[in-house]
Parts: sequence; structure tokens; C-alpha cells
Amino acid sequence: MNEIAEAFVAACRDEIEAPKPGNVHVFADGHGMTAHDFLRSAEAAALALSDSASPVGARILAAVEATFAAVGMNTNLGIVLLCAPLAAAAQRGGDLRESVKQTVAGLTRLDAESAFKAILRAAPAGLGKAVRHDVRGPADVTLLEAMCEAAGRDRVAFQYTSDFRDIFETGMGTLASARVSGWPAPWPVAAVYLAFLASFPDSHIARKNGPEAAARVQIEALEARKRFMNAANPAETLQDLLSFDRRIKACGLNPGTSADLTVASVFADRLTRILINRRNNG
Repeated sequence: MNEIAEAFVAACRDEIEAPKPGNVHVFADGHGMTAHDFLRSAEAAALALSDSASPVGARILAAVEATFAAVGMNTNLGIVLLCAPLAAAAQRGGDLRESVKQTVAGLTRLDAESAFKAILRAAPAGLGKAVRHDVRGPADVTLLEAMCEAAGRDRVAFQYTSDFRDIFETGMGTLASARVSGWPAPWPVAAVYLAFLASFPDSHIARKNGPEAAARVQIEALEARKRFMNAANPAETLQDLLSFDRRIKACGLNPGTSADLTVASVFADRLTRILINRRNNG
């Protein structure tokens, strides 16, 4: 397995080992999925995602197909949609944020065609019908143009239109702050997840359960994050987070977008370190 693939699997493992209220993690399964399903999915998707010979769209489709072959369900569509451009950008070299910008700007109609097929294969919950550039129809625009159409209602799509701003600023910024505080694993990753959950209504919840449900979870996340960040030791908040987790899951709510953004942030952080090591060793 190449170093990009290894970084992807490690990022997925880091995310699944952190307590993430409402989502699947090693402390509690949920939504008909287990932590093991996600780890198997990461290993299955890693090589396709990091295939330097393939364009971004083909990587997305191959990773989704590999995931279904391994676990028979959609566990990682959002993760793959976010991490495929990050992997391709890292393989370009240079500054990761600038490379992501160039990678996204260079996406084509063929990338959109492959991504549309991947989305239909994954059939995510709450997938509606778009007025323009619907995934069920032919791809007549680039993948970036299609994501621009969806950006207002989907935070994963928004990353494409903002050069992955949430990933590089909220996600990696939170990781950096946690490191300065000397927090051990899994608390830096938990902090990233809570930052996303508290920053905006989760678009997976909004799509599946409506904007009011997403807003309620965000409000509760703001309070949970405040308690987490104010704790002398973040480990002291575990039971509080697990209680929040049970309440969300009891309502059938899954903040999947916040989890997807968390994986992508940890992956981008690992990729940045790989690129720095390359420069230092080169």
C-alpha cells in the first residue's frame, strides 16, 4: 500500500476511534453500521482513492465500487468525495492547499460522469432530484460546476467551491490547537468533529430529516462543545459525549457530513506532513 493510501486508512481509523455523538465510532455502533464496517471500507477504498494514474472522478467511482464489494453498503460516499481530490492534490506536490485549488479547477465533465455514477451506486439517504445537473441524468458540466449547483444545500459540495476551506481552516486549525494543548488521541479528532457539528447545521441531517432537526442538533452541539473545550481533561467528558450520542441516535439522526469533514481534515493533515517530509528529505 502506498503512503497516500496508508494515510487515508489511518485517517479513517483515527476518526472511527473518536467518540462522535450521533455517528458510528468504537464506543457505539449506529444506523445499522459498525465501526468494523467503516474500517473495512477504508481498506477497500484506499488503493482506488490513491491511484495516481486515475482522474478524480474515476477514483471516486472505483472507491465506491470497492466499498460495496467489501461491505455491501454505503459507508463512505462523502468521505470519498472529499478525499479523492485531496489525494490527487498531494500527488501533484507543493503546498497542499494550493494543489487542491488547482486540482478542483481542473475537474472535467468525465469526472462529473464518474462521480454521478458513484453517487447513484451509493444511493445516499435523502438524495432528492435537482432542477439542474441531477445525478440521474447525463453529466453536461464539469464536476466543479455540478458541485457549485449543490453547494448551498450540501457541505461536501461546498468544499469544492471554497477550495476546501472548512478542511484547511476549521478542521486542521482545530487539530493544531489540540496539539498545542498536548491532547492525546482520540481527543484532537473528537474536537474536530464537535467543531464541525457546532459550526453549521449538518447537511446530511438536513437532507434526510429536515432543516429543523439539523438546527436542533447544532444547538445541542454548541453546548456539548463548550463543555468539552472547558474541561481540564477532555477524557472527563466521555460520558457526556456518549449521552449526547444516545439522544441523537434515539431520534434516528446521523450527522454524517460532520464525520466526513472530520476524516478529510485528518487526511489533509497527514498529507501535509507527508509533503513536508518529502521536501525535507529531497
